[in-house]
Amino acid sequence: MRSFLASGLFFSLASAAAIKRDGGHYNYGHHGKGLNIQVGPRPYYLVDDMDEGPLKKKLESCSEGPFKTSDFVFSHRGAPLQFPEHTREGLMAGRREGAGVLECDVAFTKDKKLVCRHAQCDLHTTTNILNVTELASKCTTPFKPSADGKPAEAKCCTSDITMDEFKTLCGKMDGFNPNATTVTEYMDGTPYFRTDLYSTCGTLQTHDEYIDLVNSWGLKFTPELKTPEVEMPFDGYTQEQYAQDMIDAYKKRNISADRVFAQSFLPDDIFYWIKNEPAFGKQAVYLDERVDTPEGYDNATASIPELAEKGVKILAPAFFALTKVDESGEIVPSEYAIAAKKAGLDIVTWSFERSGWLNKGGDYYYQYVAPVINNDGDMYNVLDVLVHKVGIRAIFSDWPATVTYFASCFNL
Repeated sequence: MRSFLASGLFFSLASAAAIKRDGGHYNYGHHGKGLNIQVGPRPYYLVDDMDEGPLKKKLESCSEGPFKTSDFVFSHRGAPLQFPEHTREGLMAGRREGAGVLECDVAFTKDKKLVCRHAQCDLHTTTNILNVTELASKCTTPFKPSADGKPAEAKCCTSDITMDEFKTLCGKMDGFNPNATTVTEYMDGTPYFRTDLYSTCGTLQTHDEYIDLVNSWGLKFTPELKTPEVEMPFDGYTQEQYAQDMIDAYKKRNISADRVFAQSFLPDDIFYWIKNEPAFGKQAVYLDERVDTPEGYDNATASIPELAEKGVKILAPAFFALTKVDESGEIVPSEYAIAAKKAGLDIVTWSFERSGWLNKGGDYYYQYVAPVINNDGDMYNVLDVLVHKVGIRAIFSDWPATVTYFASCFNL
């Protein structure tokens, strides 16, 4: 209860009229029913920052809502623009902001239990483990201060500790200071465009806890099987068993496969689910990172028909790969996007609100359209192309409210 009162206080007070006590538990409604979806000031800031034109007028016309939960909106790690990722508080924020599908990146612990963490070895940047002496000593690489021009170093993995030990940790905003000479300095590295305001002690989630929480809201799931950073098999634990264990957690609870979008960057995981768990495999999401280099982009585009033949139904590259700027200066669908649609594949893409300020053309996520990006409001121009020209099925967002505003305006 302490963590609910601490990090979730804003949401509990702001939505008091929509929440009621029921049998000792807080009732947040079922898939938006009885829940007041709130988008806060950020979408209005972005719309106001847009250049004048039809899209801005359309979005302005939707300023008073109503705003609704949408399966178009995938909550990326909760709401990590302001909340520690993969925490109960972050999931609560994503749900309040209208996400119809919430994510748990799935890693395994030393005792082969499944937990929510973006990477198997990110505990040193996303939790307080380095401040917990008895657990810090178990890290793959204990903290080493910056010295002689070399950056500070640490590496702490979920597989270094048990699930019970994992649950004693606090989530913090992801970040670190490479110039740190102390643990305190190392942990003080939150990116400038985020905040530590809700990072008092984020409540970490096991995969089972995530399922039960999201299921209690009647929403959908998108668990990502994280690529292991240890050699597999791990103490006899195979990749296939890992993939199966993730699916079994939903089957154990009789959760319908059409509520689960299992993800992986490893194509073999996708093919495993297609073959062994076809009900889940038919909407498994292949996270395609091959597009990160020009050669990889070309190869990925050429391989799309073969992926479709093998049963892949949903592709998910970073959204930069889905657009480009044509000779007239317009943002249009990329060759990759066109090939995916031609092959009959759905597209889910990632991750909105992960770039900070866009007044200098954006970053990784806007690299193919940087020449026509010069302010934060241009985010909505890119999203409009992704929706109405590329035809994406959904998009992950670090701040779901931004996409919920757009989705509600266009009835997505």
